[in-house]
Amino acid sequence: MTSPYTDPNRVNPVPTGRVGDPYSPQVTPTATQEELQKEASYARYQAEDRSLGEIAGDLFDNASTLIKQEVELAKAEAKDSASKAGKGVGMFAGAGVTALLGMIAVTLALWWGIAILIGSDTDPALGWSGVIVALIWFVIAAILALVGKKEFEKMRGLKQTTQTVKKIPNAAAGNEEKNR
Repeated sequence: MTSPYTDPNRVNPVPTGRVGDPYSPQVTPTATQEELQKEASYARYQAEDRSLGEIAGDLFDNASTLIKQEVELAKAEAKDSASKAGKGVGMFAGAGVTALLGMIAVTLALWWGIAILIGSDTDPALGWSGVIVALIWFVIAAILALVGKKEFEKMRGLKQTTQTVKKIPNAAAGNEEKNR
């Protein structure tokens, strides 16, 4: 529980007396943190004995150091992400190979099942059942190709990038108004 006399924004909170009460101590409140920081900043400014060129040089050096550090951080993060992506791609490749082997097994089972349905248990029609299974796979491939073709037709390239790249020569020449 906080006291009604404390102000969290004050550095040294002290009770202030009631105005006009001769028996109540009249204490002026102390400076806030913000006021103290402004005073300290101004004092540092007054104590500076450097030229504007030196300050600008320090600014550019600090900016250069910051950019170098950001690039190094980006490299480290990219390396970590690439490592994780590589592991993920490997797992997807393994899943793809496993799915392909499963599809081969299903295809063989379907081939034998149709062969027994067309022929008999003792004399399965393997040739015709193979043709039927192949036709099923060709129909699936044709459907996937048509869906893929429709998706490619929806693709219109990099519209926004193309538009902004066309604006670069005018912007570089200082004729930005021609881009509007």
